[in-house]
Amino acid sequence: MNLLSQIIVGCIAVLHIYILWLEMFAWTTRAKKVFKTIPEDQFEKTKVMAANQGLYNGFLAAGLIWSLLICDATWSKNVALFFLGCVLVAGIYGALTASKRIFFVQAVPAILGILSFLV
Repeated sequence: MNLLSQIIVGCIAVLHIYILWLEMFAWTTRAKKVFKTIPEDQFEKTKVMAANQGLYNGFLAAGLIWSLLICDATWSKNVALFFLGCVLVAGIYGALTASKRIFFVQAVPAILGILSFLV
């Protein structure tokens, strides 16, 4: 995996760790300032659902971090591409169903990561 790909994959992993933290541990506090389109009275009611979503974001981060730790170049690239593909699908789905902003926060970085392997 080239250095540019490693940097992009690492940044996307950090982003998903941040999303995990927001959704699992800061949903009723800090997340209110990030997810401004959600009415304030809904945060407590959706706390368990958000934690579940956060866990999935953690799995994406774990897969991306794992790809950076694999010594075999081919396997490292394949694992990274798989998890970047998962992030891309999640970003597209989120943009279609929740907020167009999700496309730019999740899908665009994943696209850049995938493209970095083709350069």
